[in-house]
Amino acid sequence: MSPLAWIAFASLAVWGWLLLGQGFFWRTDQRLPRPVGGPERPPRVVVVVPARDEAEVLPVSLPSLLAQDYPGPAEVILVDDGSTDGTGRLAEELARRHGGLALTVVSPGEPEAGWTGKLWALRHGMALARTRSPEFLLLTDADIAHEPDSLRLLVAAATGHRLDLVSQMARLRVASGWERLIVPAFVYFFCQLYPFRWINRPRPRATAAAGGCVLLRAETAERARVPEAIRQAVIDDVSLARAVRRAGGRVWLGLAERVDSVRPYRRLGDLWRMVSRSAYAQLRHSPLLLLGTVAGLALVYLVPPAALVAGLAAGDGSAAWAGGLAWAVMTGTYLPMLRYYRQPPWLAPLLPFTALLYLVMTVDSAVQHHRGRGAAWKGRTYARPEAAPDR
Repeated sequence: MSPLAWIAFASLAVWGWLLLGQGFFWRTDQRLPRPVGGPERPPRVVVVVPARDEAEVLPVSLPSLLAQDYPGPAEVILVDDGSTDGTGRLAEELARRHGGLALTVVSPGEPEAGWTGKLWALRHGMALARTRSPEFLLLTDADIAHEPDSLRLLVAAATGHRLDLVSQMARLRVASGWERLIVPAFVYFFCQLYPFRWINRPRPRATAAAGGCVLLRAETAERARVPEAIRQAVIDDVSLARAVRRAGGRVWLGLAERVDSVRPYRRLGDLWRMVSRSAYAQLRHSPLLLLGTVAGLALVYLVPPAALVAGLAAGDGSAAWAGGLAWAVMTGTYLPMLRYYRQPPWLAPLLPFTALLYLVMTVDSAVQHHRGRGAAWKGRTYARPEAAPDR
């Protein structure tokens, strides 16, 4: 066989393993566990929302939190993290206009050295929440909208299944052309890296959470020293889940049906910044891991279509056959995610192009880091942030 054919068969072998040996990552049926019984007295919950310059999305997301039909005591704390667009004032105005759960707005000031901005905001919000003696904390981003029964179902899942952390990956907005091309793939790649079935097993093989929607048992958070133990983390959701797991807590992660992100990513540049700000942190700022990731993405996603086209052009039947079959397997595993996002199936064969974009975004993330710009988000730059520490 030709060298191209050998490379194509290597890619096909990897796809065979991914299809069957990576926790069936491509399936989308890991949804919130159904309630099993329930507590006689609904536990007290405090919702903590870190918010920095979120005036654009707050009119959609905050009223959905205030309108929760939770049967027990609950309230919302919004932490205005140095906003310059009137986020705090808007939140108070929305609470007066819509009513519902009680809202408290606090401003912690600029982060101390050694803290990333979101975790600094969470520190102050969680500290205030603890004065209310809640049994659970709902940590949710300012761009996340919840259906009225969202909190009730989250608490029922946690109490009924004795879970310490219940996290749902919010359904991200998919409206623009770039969102259709990139957003479902973003979740697909995340599931491939952290298979939900592995996370949710009694003896887990992976640990992660989705930071937009995390219900956390307050006692476990104290035991895990959250958020102090992860104060430098850029990928705070994975770090949070690992801290809870190290403290002996049970973690569950799945796809959301009642929780949606309303943040628009209208241009490619918006999506680019979302991915590149944390991609190199995920690789622990390691050039070797970066090289391995680039090589892996090329072998897994770029070789199949390249081998098919080059094999057909050169009359290399083995390369074309292996490349085409690997591309077909790749396309098939992507279809469930496209169905979850209600997108047309013809987008599935375009996954190699999207993977190429992610490859370039990851390289750009490393370049920005080595230029001293690190993870930049909403006017703040973390030159040398931590990734997701295992300690």
